[in-house]
Amino acid sequence: MIGLPAGTRIWLVAGQTDMRKGFQSLAGQVVSALQQDPLSGHVFVFREKRGNLTKVFWSTGDGLCLPAKRLGRGRLVWPQSREGKVFLTPAQLSMLFKEINWKQPERTSFNLAIL
Repeated sequence: MIGLPAGTRIWLVAGQTDMRKGFQSLAGQVVSALQQDPLSGHVFVFREKRGNLTKVFWSTGDGLCLPAKRLGRGRLVWPQSREGKVFLTPAQLSMLFKEINWKQPERTSFNLAIL
């Protein structure tokens, strides 16, 4: 995961996005659906219909980034939202990309043996 500056917000765009869209179309979707400035430095995450492909859009101040991630198996756990957007923490985004249910992560317990 790329380190993000302090105060950066991560927004999941609820619903489905046509993954043929590029910088300008996704920036337009950020403005229309989220009422956010696409050049704000915040991170906007879009998901395609099947749920195994995502695009991440953000401005670095001197350019735009638009990486894509396709899961080898499984699907992204995606929210249902009436507002059309959901805020995530960087840790939740990391879990999302590692195919961990970020809504209810399971804590694993282990015993430490002191020798």
